[in-house]
Amino acid sequence: MVSNRGRFIAGGIDLLGEMKDGLAAPGLLVNVKQIPGTWTISNDGANWTIGANVTLVALASHAGLRAALPGLCEAADEVGSPQMRNVATVGGNLAQHSRCWYFRHRDVACLKKGGRRCFARGGNTKYHSLFTGCMCLSPCTSNLAVMLTALGARVVIQRGDKVETIPIAALYESAWSNARSHNSLGPADLILRVEVAAMPGLRSTYLQMSEKSAFDWALVSCAASGRVQEGKLRGVRVALGSVAPVPWMVDEANASLEGVEPTGESVARAADLILQKAHPQLNNGYKVPLARALVSRTLLRLAS
Repeated sequence: MVSNRGRFIAGGIDLLGEMKDGLAAPGLLVNVKQIPGTWTISNDGANWTIGANVTLVALASHAGLRAALPGLCEAADEVGSPQMRNVATVGGNLAQHSRCWYFRHRDVACLKKGGRRCFARGGNTKYHSLFTGCMCLSPCTSNLAVMLTALGARVVIQRGDKVETIPIAALYESAWSNARSHNSLGPADLILRVEVAAMPGLRSTYLQMSEKSAFDWALVSCAASGRVQEGKLRGVRVALGSVAPVPWMVDEANASLEGVEPTGESVARAADLILQKAHPQLNNGYKVPLARALVSRTLLRLAS
């Protein structure tokens, strides 16, 4: 167990960034790289199991995953630079903290850091959320979280002496209503692995739009999974990233796609449902048409 002054470290990409920015000064670092079973990718016929210490380059290059869950590999391919993907881990990508420039600024005591206000509200919101259930506008920027939400994945977490399995959505739900949370992990909670159902005929894909062509976080990302039977969509799930404190998915939009042909009209209707409760801020209104276009492109790509 880690005390409140300690932190887990594996690849260290996000934690070292927090330490350099003056956001974290752990008195103890616990190396979790050698925990048994956290370095492997396996398939028992019912589920794919991906260890938390699997690097993003190992995930993206796994032949079995690329054939069965191509969207997950596409999401991993878009993270950072090749050098970062060589050390960054699945667990680290899921648990990474806020990229909000107010939060990351060492001289700003924002709401997420225990201050009294979210400086993005009334400030520069270019990279911030369109949806939120609390005052904080910092979005979830994990590529894998968005794709795993679309895949209906589960996360296995060590919590004290207990091992719990939760839906991927539950990993982030605290951030929706609590401005000081970025996920639902406690100081001593550790992600052990991710489980994704191995479903025959399942398709998946991931797209994102960034300011730079490489080594950049998504302005908006979109992930989709589902099947196509006799030209019609079945069991489709669509999720957006970088638009809310959680991976954003709307059940009504998914339901609108059930049993319909993937046409420009049907995917546009789904995009409208996903974005119907968006509340653009002063500088991020561009995310609405960008998200609408990505939803359409992702769904048409899924069906092609």
